[in-house]
Amino acid sequence: PALTPPPPPPPPGAPAATGPVPAPPLAPASPDDATGPREEDGRPKRFAYPPQLVVVDGGQPQVAAAQRALDELGIHDIAVCGLAKRLEEVWLPDDDDPVVLPRSSEGLYLLQRIRDEAHRFAITYQRAKRAKRIRSSPLDDVSGLGETRKQALIKHFGSVKKLRQATIDQICEVPGIGRRTAESVAAALAATAPAAPAVNTATGEIIEEDDGDSS
Repeated sequence: PALTPPPPPPPPGAPAATGPVPAPPLAPASPDDATGPREEDGRPKRFAYPPQLVVVDGGQPQVAAAQRALDELGIHDIAVCGLAKRLEEVWLPDDDDPVVLPRSSEGLYLLQRIRDEAHRFAITYQRAKRAKRIRSSPLDDVSGLGETRKQALIKHFGSVKKLRQATIDQICEVPGIGRRTAESVAAALAATAPAAPAVNTATGEIIEEDDGDSS
């Protein structure tokens, strides 16, 4: 942020000031400044500059849905287009026919790169999220349940998802698991909501998972 100019020096013959000299106050930050207002998580409250184009991965239905979402938000100054993967056609809102760009078009190449980078980012995020779920388990919060008995439970039922559906008596059937431990396991699983399913970003299909624990 900008600083206010320092005070002028005292006139000749005036007594010198004693004590520490206060620092000049900071000028108020501009809303458009890089140090302007921010959200609670530290993000700026607004774009440094607004986007000019939203590229949708899909054809006419997906573009229409994106346009409706922007309209509902009162955003009318951002263009929308979609890139349909099968024939690499460019769709615009309210158009019945796509725009077919030449395969050698630099514009088409740019849209393809944007689409592919969005896929790469989303898939990498989903893989990292899935790997984190595999490494962690609701059973980690059960007091007194060591790794050996934890693995015995997973081996017996096949997954945390199936263990969550088991009764206390069924959990007690696992060697080394007493009733008190079984009750603690059931309570811990009941207090932990199942993880949200992963989504294939290319097709939109839900990927079936076993709560991330199968070993």
